[in-house]
Amino acid sequence: MNPVLPVYYQIKQTIKNWIVNKEFLQGEKIPTENELVERFRVSRLTVRQAVSQLVQEGFLNSRRGEGTFVTANESLINSFSLETSGFMDDLFSYQVAKVKAKSVEISRKGASKLVREKLELEAGTNEVVQIKRIRYLGGRLFTYTINYLPVDIGDRLNEKMLYEKTLLRTLEEECGVQFTEAVQTLEASFADQEVAEKLEISSGSPVLFVERIMYDKRHKPVDLFQSFYRGDLYRFIIRFKNVKKQWKPMEPLVRSEKSNRNSLAI
Repeated sequence: MNPVLPVYYQIKQTIKNWIVNKEFLQGEKIPTENELVERFRVSRLTVRQAVSQLVQEGFLNSRRGEGTFVTANESLINSFSLETSGFMDDLFSYQVAKVKAKSVEISRKGASKLVREKLELEAGTNEVVQIKRIRYLGGRLFTYTINYLPVDIGDRLNEKMLYEKTLLRTLEEECGVQFTEAVQTLEASFADQEVAEKLEISSGSPVLFVERIMYDKRHKPVDLFQSFYRGDLYRFIIRFKNVKKQWKPMEPLVRSEKSNRNSLAI
């Protein structure tokens, strides 16, 4: 067990992984409370708390006198399993239809030194356009995203555009930006007060932090993307590909819901 995270939370995530990895199929009964107590060597109260939260989230169904069963809701199970892949075109594909913005805020902000450096802004440029979005996948809140763009690009956007399309699709179709490259980093983090409020989780809850810089055909950065994903709804997998007899990781993007279609939550 991880000494940092609550024990009930780790048990909850383990059971979720059983479901996602098909160790227990849709509609199948999971181990009894006594069996879980024995398996994890924890108190009955701890197991009950983990199972109760999964019931509340819809992953499990409890039937009095019969036991606890995996949900038959396949889309809910699939929404937890997010994978990686590696092609630029995938940035604009599947989740265009699946990820929905529920809240969009666009404003001009003073650019911090870090933002200026990452966007390679010219000396004397002190402002950027900041875009904050809360987004849902399959009807479930799963990410809080902040984008920083140069003013000459960001001022051409409005909130209506971003309710209808993803930001990258909008930049491509409405602003004529041609993306050629992206550099992305991922790291485990914890939700501060702002992120916790946006994601409707407790402050200090685990989140996955993703930062990505998008480059245009001039190899100039045009979008600094920072996103916080709910730790209980996100799963990261790296797929390796054999290239000239050397195993190399494919570029990390995010796959959602369908095993044969790829995209990044943008």
